[in-house]
Amino acid sequence: MVKPNRILLLGHLGELANAFETAEGGPVYAVEPTLSLEGALERMAMRHFDLVIADTALAPDGATNLLRSLLAMQPQAKIILLSPPAPPEDVIEAMNEHAFSFFPRPFDLLSIRDMIRKAVEIPEWDDGIVILSSDPNYLTLLMRCRLTTAERLYQFLLAMKSGMKDEEKAQIAAAFREMLLNAIEHGGKFNPMEEVRVSRVRTERALVYHIHDPGPGFNRENLPHAAISNPTTDPLAHMKIRAKEGLRAGGFGLLVTKELVDEVIYNQRGNEVILIKHLD
Repeated sequence: MVKPNRILLLGHLGELANAFETAEGGPVYAVEPTLSLEGALERMAMRHFDLVIADTALAPDGATNLLRSLLAMQPQAKIILLSPPAPPEDVIEAMNEHAFSFFPRPFDLLSIRDMIRKAVEIPEWDDGIVILSSDPNYLTLLMRCRLTTAERLYQFLLAMKSGMKDEEKAQIAAAFREMLLNAIEHGGKFNPMEEVRVSRVRTERALVYHIHDPGPGFNRENLPHAAISNPTTDPLAHMKIRAKEGLRAGGFGLLVTKELVDEVIYNQRGNEVILIKHLD
């Protein structure tokens, strides 16, 4: 019999009812709801939870104090925060206080379902994100080269208000995700002892991401495993090379990124990239 993943729900979270549907072969959940922080702490004092999902609306003292209270009871708890649209400072503070993820409303149910699954599939975890500069206009951090950590960081940055149109925000977010995955795969080799440095800079007229990976770089003129190098007569030629080299499916990152942002700038070595999206 499969052992269920125990999840604690703190708040009025009926909107998540379909997030715990179990597909064949997928994780099984045992969900316990509570409507108060006191009730949540009582349950956490009695038993371990694989994941806590908390509504910040039940945190009159703020999301930071809510996180600290929950983590004081179970220091290794994975906590996903659900929140009304929040200023960037709140998202950064949640990241700094070791939240597992942050979803402002209205959120995409498929995205939060995927994050729930990622959380319960990690038996033990350390945060893997260290903030060096918490200024919302100049956020800088170090991130360990783990796929789940990259997905968590992507969601945190997606949750930050930017003043951009939804389409523009989605475009640069997708471009950032592609370049971040390239950095941890090709630069960091998915080695959790290696780190990628990420900066997010918001100016009056642009949103800028700077990604610096620990690898030796690459020659942009010689990328047979990337779609950007394919001949027009064979748009999927790189997939054969990726399969032969044991690389993950993909290779469209550089090609897609050039279509999503206004500028893509690499350093000479090829282990740093800047993405620029101009604002209207």
